[in-house]
Amino acid sequence: MPHINVLDKNTIDKIAAGEVIERPASVVKELLENAIDAKATAVTVEIRDGGISFIRVTDNGCGIPKEEIALAFLRHSTSKIKSAEDLFTVSSLGFRGEALSSIAAVSQVEIITKTANSLTGTRYQIEGGTEKSLEEVGAPEGTTFIARNLFFNTPVRRKFLKTPQTEGAHVADLVEKIALSHPEVSIRFIQNNQNKLHTSGNHNLKDIIYTVFGRDIASNLLPVKAQNDDVSITGFIGKPVIARSNRNYENYFINGRYIKSSIVARAIEEAYKPFMMQHKYPFTMLHFSIEPEFLDVNVHPSKMELRFRDGGGIYNLILTALQAALAEKELIPEVDLEKKERAETKKAMDAMEKKEQERPEPFEKKRISFLQEHPAREWKTPAPQQQAPSLSLVREESALYGHSLREKPASYGYPQGHSRQEPVSPAHPAAAVKEPERPAPFSKGEDRPAAVQDSLQKEDGQQLDLFDGKLLQPESRKRHKLIGQLFDTYWLVEFDEHLYIIDQHAAHEKVLYERTMASLKSREYTSQAVNPPIILTLNRNEELLLQTHKEDFYRIGFEIEPFGGREYAVRGVPGNLFSIAKKELLMEMIDGLSEEAGSSKPDMIFEKIASMSCKAAVKGNHQMSFAEANELIDQLLTLDNPYACPHGRPTIISMSRYELEKKFKRIV
Repeated sequence: MPHINVLDKNTIDKIAAGEVIERPASVVKELLENAIDAKATAVTVEIRDGGISFIRVTDNGCGIPKEEIALAFLRHSTSKIKSAEDLFTVSSLGFRGEALSSIAAVSQVEIITKTANSLTGTRYQIEGGTEKSLEEVGAPEGTTFIARNLFFNTPVRRKFLKTPQTEGAHVADLVEKIALSHPEVSIRFIQNNQNKLHTSGNHNLKDIIYTVFGRDIASNLLPVKAQNDDVSITGFIGKPVIARSNRNYENYFINGRYIKSSIVARAIEEAYKPFMMQHKYPFTMLHFSIEPEFLDVNVHPSKMELRFRDGGGIYNLILTALQAALAEKELIPEVDLEKKERAETKKAMDAMEKKEQERPEPFEKKRISFLQEHPAREWKTPAPQQQAPSLSLVREESALYGHSLREKPASYGYPQGHSRQEPVSPAHPAAAVKEPERPAPFSKGEDRPAAVQDSLQKEDGQQLDLFDGKLLQPESRKRHKLIGQLFDTYWLVEFDEHLYIIDQHAAHEKVLYERTMASLKSREYTSQAVNPPIILTLNRNEELLLQTHKEDFYRIGFEIEPFGGREYAVRGVPGNLFSIAKKELLMEMIDGLSEEAGSSKPDMIFEKIASMSCKAAVKGNHQMSFAEANELIDQLLTLDNPYACPHGRPTIISMSRYELEKKFKRIV
């Protein structure tokens, strides 16, 4: 019979550390959050070998008094709370008092800290939970925390770490998320002596989004701002054009803490549902400010989960705020035919520049030495037609005038009508060769000429933003010019310097869907008898679903009764579904309900029924008259979201006149 033993302190500390410290990223998270809690305005995170061998976090925060340093490394010692009641009002990122003791239990730790009131700093060393030294040193105000050789005393745990590259990627991802959650703090991240990230701490969230995610995402953002008595939401969401195939870009922060919440995720995806295809997920960067008493943050040691007192209220506020932001813009994707060509041109120029910069060093030194020894020697300038343009000139002209490298003449003398300056005559070889005039480069803060600014803006390839003139506004309808039908599927409309292409099937599908949903929600439906009845053969799970939703089916016009054994007779269907209510579609609807088993959304069955109405939509390869096309456009004007079909495919795309003229070389 095994005996009950009391574990020793060393074993207890290692077990506790295992709950908090999983990998180097866990150490960085705890130290970075401590730095922010210490009111730091600038923090530097440095790692080597993915953080396995070395982690250093330096901040300019308030520091730790000398007499409290050793105390800070004891389990459950913290300055964030004093009693259990404080858990319901805690506003700091850390509060459990387990971070420093857990890190010290599994690594070799050194801390250098100084408070504003101290003349000198303090250096403290602790390894594997055992104190090694405590001494005075010169130090700036703030704290530097160094953790070496993670899991040095627990080799089994160390074997389960991934490669340094993988662990470093986890640390980088974490630092980016904390930088996004605190735009007021300047955060620098150094990996293997290379700067990977540096934020300015200027409170501008969009700047950090640009730094972390790049221009494509930063240029396709919609601002979000909403609040009620207890909750406020600020931040940005991405236009549907930057959807991803996973949820990695769904980021949200509650009171500065990066968390994962099924309630928040479900509200976000529900708001985007009419705008996106299935299995696509949006980009979000949302900051929530919630009164601490409405949250329970003491759910998990990693503090990645929390509970809401009023989850339904949070869900509704998020859903309403995101729907309003998405509805405010006319989200019609614009076709950018030049994007790939510009990318190829940039790649070619970068390769040329790299090749130019990689000139052998000995040759360069030899050339400079030769020029210094012969300063008075006259060098002849080659004839204009033989002089090659500099890379900077090619790049500048390409950006300002729309030329790509492949469009440049073979020689730089501008033959065949392309010249912007007459070549120097061969009869005057001594004449000075003048460089072709070109606009001076613009500094970041200067104003560009309107024509150049327009050209640069139109090359961004952003999703279309029509400002005041929207295609699907009643006041814009009279300015539509219906051109005709293409491939018996697409209708072409000219409006405000743009060509719009409407998918007749997707557009009609959306009209039927929204009309059916509106009638179901307002109880405006009738029942139509079916003779002979539709016989359904159901298995046990399908029978259970039918019994569960029996009242819902009845309320919206279905008449279903047992027909013996596992068969059921459908003797009546909603009037607006009469023409498409076939056995296969009814079984498809029941199968769809099984996918949503356990969902508490009351309108789920309405959505499944409304999705059946899409089967009645006019198909592609079907000729429509101009009158029918005009009627379809008129119906689109009445919808809440006419830009995507119920499955998330776009109903309308556009191409600007500028794009067309570039392809026909009317603009170069």
